[in-house]
Amino acid sequence: MKSLIRAALIAAVLTTPMAMTAETQRANPFMQPYGTKYDIPPFEKIQYSDYMPAVEKGIADRRAEIKAIADNPAEPTFENTILAMEKSGRLLSRVMRVFGSLSETDNTPEIQELSEVILPMVSTASDEISMDPKLFARVKSLYDRRADLGLKPYEVRAIELSYKDFVRNGALLSDADKQKLMDINKELTDLFLKFNKNLLAATNSFELVVDNKADLAGIPAGIVATAATEAKERGKEGKWVFTLHAPSRLPVLKYADSRDIRKQMYNGYINLASQAPYDNRPIIGDIVKIRARKAALLGYKDFASYMTDNVMAKTPQAATDLLMKIWTPAVNRANEEVAEMTEYARAEGKDITIEPWDYYYYAEKVRAKKFDLDENEVSAYFPLDNVRKGIFTLAERLYGVKFTEMPDAPKYNPEVIVYDVTDAKTGEHVAVFMTDYFPRATKRQGAWMDELKSSFVDPDGTVERPIIYNVGNFTRPTGDTPALLTLDEVETMFHEFGHGLHGMLSRAKLRSQSGTSVDRDFVELPSQITEHWAMEPELLKEFAHHYKTGEVIPTELINKLQAASTHNQGFTTTELAGAALLDLEWGALNPSESDVIDVDAFEKQVAEKLGMPSQIAYRYRSPYFKHVFGSDGYASGYYTYLWAEVLDTDGFELFAQKGIFDPETARSFKENILEMGGSEDPMELYVRFRGHQPSVDALLRNRGLIPSSTPAQGGDIKTQGGK
Repeated sequence: MKSLIRAALIAAVLTTPMAMTAETQRANPFMQPYGTKYDIPPFEKIQYSDYMPAVEKGIADRRAEIKAIADNPAEPTFENTILAMEKSGRLLSRVMRVFGSLSETDNTPEIQELSEVILPMVSTASDEISMDPKLFARVKSLYDRRADLGLKPYEVRAIELSYKDFVRNGALLSDADKQKLMDINKELTDLFLKFNKNLLAATNSFELVVDNKADLAGIPAGIVATAATEAKERGKEGKWVFTLHAPSRLPVLKYADSRDIRKQMYNGYINLASQAPYDNRPIIGDIVKIRARKAALLGYKDFASYMTDNVMAKTPQAATDLLMKIWTPAVNRANEEVAEMTEYARAEGKDITIEPWDYYYYAEKVRAKKFDLDENEVSAYFPLDNVRKGIFTLAERLYGVKFTEMPDAPKYNPEVIVYDVTDAKTGEHVAVFMTDYFPRATKRQGAWMDELKSSFVDPDGTVERPIIYNVGNFTRPTGDTPALLTLDEVETMFHEFGHGLHGMLSRAKLRSQSGTSVDRDFVELPSQITEHWAMEPELLKEFAHHYKTGEVIPTELINKLQAASTHNQGFTTTELAGAALLDLEWGALNPSESDVIDVDAFEKQVAEKLGMPSQIAYRYRSPYFKHVFGSDGYASGYYTYLWAEVLDTDGFELFAQKGIFDPETARSFKENILEMGGSEDPMELYVRFRGHQPSVDALLRNRGLIPSSTPAQGGDIKTQGGK
């Protein structure tokens, strides 16, 4: 039996707001001007019942706008076709931006049920547009004449991308095949919903309950206190409950002296969403089969070829070739790390074979011994508010923007903090920035950046500035102790802030080219290059102060951090490259409908093919590989983190040579990368900033996988120009 909420939603689809009586109609915040500063969504006024009518009307409005463009008797021009399409669907966009944000940060049962109705509706409506023959004919006319229209480069690129998007979404298919593709897209949308719902439920259902205090030995006191609070909230007062959220899981794996406790936590994570009732493995099998059908229908060899054709790499082989240049030195280093850990364990009288649940623990022990570095001591210098000061200082010194809190601004959760971002010299408004840093049961794991409003510049001179937000799942404060971030969390905050800067500083004229609307294997450049500043002494001295004494982080401790910066990079690189290669292998699979896909066996087969060390698992096993199976976003594209790292490490070497706050280098990066968005070919933008194409050697040097003195060979990333 359908729930009352689901039934009400379906009824809402059949009843337009116009049919409601004056007595029952309530002002829908989405369907009128927000009336807020900078057009921030008035979250406190939005109710669950507002979404469906707004989505329904948004789809209807966009359908009418697109029909007017397609039926326009005038000859196609950039303005009456491409720009008109850019301006269509404003209402649908504003409601889906809010809905999409909450589905990731506050995914309540009500939002989940709304998703099951709304997302297929939106997917189908989008398919109607991308398969409209009259609209495509106008785009094709512009595409065929693009060299003769006297257009600006960003306009030509918009036409080329629009044409390719239409073709990739079935515009050249027969009517019968278009219907097949629409059915496929709907099936995938449904499967993504199921995958994500299972993953959230499986994550929240796991708990590692400890009732013997002795088993807590080694775990930092703050983490133990949080586990006690968690136990109390779950009705297990007097015990300790650890969860799979990173601030709980990782300290157990790193510090718990009890090997059994570590093994329980590791197995809980590695088997996440792999058991009834939240088993994602059958869903993965269906996704892989349907993706293969989709690729074949669109004329591609396999799904990986379909996905890489649309980005810098162009082919799965190009992505694989890059990964294998990284894989071999990473595995070699990982084997050396295992030998070091084994030696350490035996020196302590433990004749053990290092297992996956030992890796974090002994890696931390070896680091402490080799570099005299205690991460708990380090975290004392990284209260969250201090790190926030660090990222804001970076932005002001590099890019001339400052952040002022807006305490009365609307927010989607009380823990969100909202900032007005302005030009430090002129006071001009640049963007709105929101942060949401702590775990919740309704928030998915991980960290990310997104936007509630994009930026653009209208031909009439009207400028719209963006609303950007960063989300994390960082260590919460406990008692009188503030949120003290681990080194990984510090780097993550800088990483997501880099994405945020990409969105906030965009000056691209078109929405479709603004901010992070770039090739998937280019989008991680601004985020990953920003991570480099996190451990730079000049910036650390400005924000890394001890939470109790206010003492500036000592130079001696900074030196230790830098000396240890490449510690355990064999493990880190191997698990990341392994996941990226697994993703590409999934994309290369072309199963028939009758094939039985054994997810566990496939993962094992790929690991054996690669020669993955037994002590290391993929960074994400398939049942919780949300990047790949929670949507098509990073499918056959997880390699992009390492692809972009080739760019970011090569790019940061210029800052290192010129000075990490060198004004000219910062200006060039801002103008050529951050402001341009997707308005030009990404490699052309990179070369304009850097002066040459990047080499993989910079990545290997940065991770300590080859000597720092190794000269760059140049040109390891190969692309085939613009799309």
